[in-house]
Amino acid sequence: MWTDQIQETLNCKKHGDTAFRGKDFGTAIECYTDFIDGGTMISPTVFARRCLCYLMNDMAQEALGDAMQAQVISPEWPTAFYLQAAALFSLGMDNDAQEILKDGTNLESRKHRN
Repeated sequence: MWTDQIQETLNCKKHGDTAFRGKDFGTAIECYTDFIDGGTMISPTVFARRCLCYLMNDMAQEALGDAMQAQVISPEWPTAFYLQAAALFSLGMDNDAQEILKDGTNLESRKHRN
């Protein structure tokens, strides 16, 4: 039933959050991937957390993909920009990282002015 699928998807996120808090980043990646692959809900926070897990596991390319996906879902969320910058720094793309970091900072300062 459809509600069972939603509950299962939410359980994946919950288990991922528990693993994330416990610094079990491998398990968190698996749980967040199951949540994302479930396709019933889209959450920039899940992409952000999986991004951080990837960064902690030295998987910068995957982290960059998740940070970019978080920005697509929530284009006005500065955290997505900051995560992209962190991934780009990890990939040795310092100039690109600094540009994205500036974009995130500018976005955040505009939000605080309004």
